[in-house]
Amino acid sequence: GTMKAVSKLNSPVPVEVYTAKFFRANPNPSIFESLQNINGVRPQLNCNICSTGDIHINGLEGPYTMILIDGMPIVSGLSTVYGLSGIPQAIIDRVEIVKGPASTLYGSEAVGGLINIITKKPADAPKIAADVFGTSWGEVNTDLAARFDVGQRAKSLLGINHFIYDHPIDNNNDNFTDVTLQHRVSVFNKWDFIRKHNRQFSIAGRYVYEDRWGGEMNWEPKYRGGNEVYGESIYTSRWEVFGNYQLPLKEKMFFTFSANTHDQNSVYGTLNYQARQQIGFAQLTWNRSFGKHDLLGGIAYRYTFYDDNTPATSSANNRSINKASHINLPGIFIQDEIKLDTNNTILLGLRYDYNAIHGNILTPRFNYKWNSDDQHNILRVSIGNGFRVANVFTEDHAALTGARELVFLDALKPETSWNGNINFVKRMYTHNGGIFGLDASAFYTRFNNKIIADYDTDPNKIIYNNLDGHAVSRGISLNTDLTLKNGLKFLIGGTLMDVYSKQQGIKIQQLFTEHFTGVWNIGYKHEKSGVQLDYTGNIYGPMRLPLLSETDPRKATAPWWSIQNVQLTKSFRNGIDLYGGVKNLLNWTPNKGNPFLIARAHDPFDKQVQFNEAGQAQVTPENPYGLTFDPTYVYAPNQGIRWFFGIRYQLKN
Repeated sequence: GTMKAVSKLNSPVPVEVYTAKFFRANPNPSIFESLQNINGVRPQLNCNICSTGDIHINGLEGPYTMILIDGMPIVSGLSTVYGLSGIPQAIIDRVEIVKGPASTLYGSEAVGGLINIITKKPADAPKIAADVFGTSWGEVNTDLAARFDVGQRAKSLLGINHFIYDHPIDNNNDNFTDVTLQHRVSVFNKWDFIRKHNRQFSIAGRYVYEDRWGGEMNWEPKYRGGNEVYGESIYTSRWEVFGNYQLPLKEKMFFTFSANTHDQNSVYGTLNYQARQQIGFAQLTWNRSFGKHDLLGGIAYRYTFYDDNTPATSSANNRSINKASHINLPGIFIQDEIKLDTNNTILLGLRYDYNAIHGNILTPRFNYKWNSDDQHNILRVSIGNGFRVANVFTEDHAALTGARELVFLDALKPETSWNGNINFVKRMYTHNGGIFGLDASAFYTRFNNKIIADYDTDPNKIIYNNLDGHAVSRGISLNTDLTLKNGLKFLIGGTLMDVYSKQQGIKIQQLFTEHFTGVWNIGYKHEKSGVQLDYTGNIYGPMRLPLLSETDPRKATAPWWSIQNVQLTKSFRNGIDLYGGVKNLLNWTPNKGNPFLIARAHDPFDKQVQFNEAGQAQVTPENPYGLTFDPTYVYAPNQGIRWFFGIRYQLKN
């Protein structure tokens, strides 16, 4: 939240911290799925066939969420959909979440919030760690990690993730795979070097390769890109390197850097999508405290290269001429944390960025923190500005499926937002040694120039344009936690929100955005036996869904739905844990109450659809609802109830 290592208690910016132990209560093959049990954070699936998705924070879509690894903007743009897969869970120390704009420190994309995945320091990691689990659906996930001491001045942490699911299942009987088949390999390596005066120097790298496909049950690679059997096949290859180096000066100065390349080779039916993105980032920060002031300043530079085979990177005058995108984004920022007294702190910040296309961009922030003398009561007030320079093709999977035509009404302008947040934290202690915590927030975000994807005007098109009006995300959230001496622990949270756009006096609720979300994590550990029981789950309120026509028989609004899980873990003294349980206890899938999920799954290439002169599908005896093939009606996982079993091992010394 402040780009400095500070305790959560002392931070003037509200930050939520979740340790690796929290995620072990409901093990998942990727951090993307693991975030489903965090209040106000929802992994949103964007396609019924290839199961790509993004992360929503307080109802704001994935492009407004910045993903960091060890504070570096590694996962962004094209990789936002895929980059959260393949981070070995064995090397994750904790996940930090800031809700609300953080553009003053992190620049573009940090509009709705940021998720910072902190990897373990090699010196603190177990010598060997392994975690392998499988499910009754045939999924197998393997996480391995090992620590190496190289001489007396270097320590290394190696992490490997392998996930495979290659057994097609069609429980809803639409002849399409219910869950995308995947084969993923990821290798992570981090080095820490011991220097004089405890100065920091670390460097890390990761490589990910993934092959995923979904489609008709009889699809094979030989049908890739053809119109005989429908399939969506995605080959992803990416590498990244990032590091942090403290300069050998008396002043506290750090040079941080990152670079990554993401290659995408995809087909959606007959549509071929080839894309390549390269991002280079460098930042120099200076931190100094004097008197009541704690100053942080920095200069940053971000270079983004993007090229694909769509009209997005072709010449405006001649579409046959390729014109790759090169974006230079230099910036400078400064913040001052002022400790007025033991109870009051103010944080002031300002950032300036220059974009070659959009010009000058200023993003200020103001934070105020009050705490009681005993630190049991904390009040935080935040006001900030965010901005985002958009590239629709790198972020919106629906724009790539080929099911709808893309229409841009005008050149897209950068989005800007203002956010206000009030946060109150209270800690209480019971007479028998229990601890009760309460964390309540109220938030309000108003967007100008918000880019709206219009699915409603024409069922065969996605129409993009900056909003001629404003958009709002507002709501309240509450997190409570209770820890008792008898081994019981409760983490329960809920968020009530209203996310909409307003244009020409008409209020329109945002698609795929629930009015209410709730999460819980209830655990009990019996210390003598080493047995722990975890009951986790989430519940979502109604959300508006896209329909293809007035005669579309599918529900226009999603019902209340919930995913619940139970797990039993037995820990042994030799460092081995055995665990198992059931996921999706209620066997909830979104096809319940719907005649179908994928429109015209029997005719994915629209060979039997009759169109009128305006290009609209006509109602015919064979097509009674006047629909075209469309897989974008998705709001919940298609995967029903399943059991899982795993083994975890740690050798600490």
